Amino acid sequence: MGMGMKARSLVLVLDSVGIGHAPDADAYGDAGANTLGHILRGHPDLKVPHLRRIGLESALALAAGEPAAPPDYGTVGVLTERSSGKDTTTGHWEIAGVVLTEPFRVYKSFPDELVEAIEKAAEVDFIGNCAASGTEILDRLGETHVRTGKPILYTSADSVLQIAAHEEVISLERLYGICRIARQNATGIGRVIARPFTGSPGAWTRTSNRHDFSLTPPRTILNALEDSRIPVTGIGKISDIFAGSGIRDSYPTTSNAHGMETIDRLWADNRSGLYFANFVDFDMLFGHRRDVAGYARALEEFDLWLGNFLGKIRDEDLVIITADHGNDPTWKGTDHTREKVPYFELHQSRTASLGEIQGFGHVASRLADFFEVDQSADRPGS
Repeated sequence: MGMGMKARSLVLVLDSVGIGHAPDADAYGDAGANTLGHILRGHPDLKVPHLRRIGLESALALAAGEPAAPPDYGTVGVLTERSSGKDTTTGHWEIAGVVLTEPFRVYKSFPDELVEAIEKAAEVDFIGNCAASGTEILDRLGETHVRTGKPILYTSADSVLQIAAHEEVISLERLYGICRIARQNATGIGRVIARPFTGSPGAWTRTSNRHDFSLTPPRTILNALEDSRIPVTGIGKISDIFAGSGIRDSYPTTSNAHGMETIDRLWADNRSGLYFANFVDFDMLFGHRRDVAGYARALEEFDLWLGNFLGKIRDEDLVIITADHGNDPTWKGTDHTREKVPYFELHQSRTASLGEIQGFGHVASRLADFFEVDQSADRPGS
């Protein structure tokens, strides 16, 4: 049990760091996927001593249905998603206590009526309207975009509507405005994403000015904390994923390293509340691009930071490290993979092996207990 308003917690989502295919993975074409397991198989000497200390091997065993001893430090488990889908929004929302029985819509191309509605309201004409990776679509249509000034509309295997534009052709303010209009029209789609880029043919570069426009989720643990005047600070793309709902302060980041620096700086202030962070590089730079070596390096870089951060965790703090889905870089295609995720909890020097837990919402339940809030209570005045 925590100390309510005086307590301090960090939930750190390692975006896409899955740990073995989920029981229903076959329905998603992902039976056999294992992000962490396959990276370790290809890099058996992976330098992650601090992840091993908090139970990496135990988590891998639990995900495979094998018994596992408690780690040297902390509590370890494996979480199985209850929601339908394997996207970022669904995973994060379930971490925060929302289970979606209907998955967000996925398209290979968007219906004419949707595209025309956005074009009319935003006074634009799109090119593209197809499924593609972010780098592929720029190679294919970047030059046409620069010549015509028409923004590029595309999607992926995820539930996303993405609009790309060169920052010198369409201003960020204008691009964000087009995306806001798209968000108003794109019902049932998880995220609308602004994808600004710079450069020239053969050397396009996506910039860090990406912005996600998500649907507003149903009530989450973040709203429960807000109702109890417990501050929630989003780090990385957390505020985007929750459309700002329940989040007091937001610190967008440009990389995992920037996220690590931000956590260190905020944590050093010793302020109470929840710090909710997402490290996106694992997914964006290495999972989708099927870059096993790059993913391995990113894990080692995270582990190096973790070793230093562990010494900053007080006994009364609650630190949870988990993931939102898988993205096995050894898997076919470029999509996320339907996987179980690891659960590492550091609090009061406890050591335990929790086994497999149904629902990413275990995180929300732990936060509700720790901060002594009622997650299910209606908002005041509602």
